[in-house]
Amino acid sequence: MKPTAIALALAWVAVGLGALVISSAAPVANEATIAIVSGTYGSNCGASHGNVTRDLAEHCNGLRTCSYPVSMVAAQSGGCRNDYLAEWRCGGHEFHNAALAAGAGNGDRLILSCEPSSGPGH
Repeated sequence: MKPTAIALALAWVAVGLGALVISSAAPVANEATIAIVSGTYGSNCGASHGNVTRDLAEHCNGLRTCSYPVSMVAAQSGGCRNDYLAEWRCGGHEFHNAALAAGAGNGDRLILSCEPSSGPGH
């Protein structure tokens, strides 16, 4: 019998006896999650880079996909139509960014993701 088959057979016996079994034969998931680098609201209106990083990180860090509602964390600058820029990493190696054009505000959502792409349009 193969070592994997032995481990599985032992797991079934242990489960039948009511024991908790943690098998080293089980696959380990190594899924990358979102790690926010910066969030900037209103850079086109003179706001400082990273002015809403904390809010974005609280909503999205550690998730695989995040639908971030653009809140009015930063005050509008003298009637200027603010843009929104998010920058994040997936698993410490992939760098991504996404933006909403000027005029982004309440009700708009920015989608951040670390889900692997299965090709164009998917």
